[in-house]
Amino acid sequence: MLKPISLETEKVKLTPLTENHLGALFKAGSHPDIWRWVFNNYCESEEKLALWFKNTAQFNQNEQIVMAIIDKACGAVVGTTRLFRLDTHNHSAEIGHTFIAKSAQKTYVNTHAKYLLLSHAFEDLNLVRVTLCTHENNKVSRNAISRIGARFEGLAYKQRKLPNGNFRNSAIFSITDDQWPDIKAKLTKRMQATETAQN
Repeated sequence: MLKPISLETEKVKLTPLTENHLGALFKAGSHPDIWRWVFNNYCESEEKLALWFKNTAQFNQNEQIVMAIIDKACGAVVGTTRLFRLDTHNHSAEIGHTFIAKSAQKTYVNTHAKYLLLSHAFEDLNLVRVTLCTHENNKVSRNAISRIGARFEGLAYKQRKLPNGNFRNSAIFSITDDQWPDIKAKLTKRMQATETAQN
């Protein structure tokens, strides 16, 4: 069972998403480029976002934690991410359903957010595998996943049905517990380098 928890570094805070975050989340999701490969732009309207929060973000809280991503430099919500599909028998879960505001992309935000979720997964929940997947053609997302050190496993064909009825081929990546110490060290070094460069 996943319990609501807040996680933070010096620069980023992840906290369980609530209705109070939706106004800022709506603004964060306003750029159309964010949704090019997602096919379900739940930030199209405030009404759609409210329905997404009720029907998707609150679905099966025993198997997922939906988080608001907060950039501590400005105190604003800049996106959302989640740890989900918790499999207690196989000690695994997935990280995904992530979007980050256009203005916060290619900054420290994604690195810090993934570091926090992966640390929680491997060190607090004692998982042995975390899966990350994205649309096969989403090069921005695939590059971001590769940069954190996840291993590309291949394409899963027609892996996910989309709202329009079509099926998505997904690029599947994973990180396992034996990889985590090395990946953690590299992420930590990258975060420290970013802090040094900005000081």
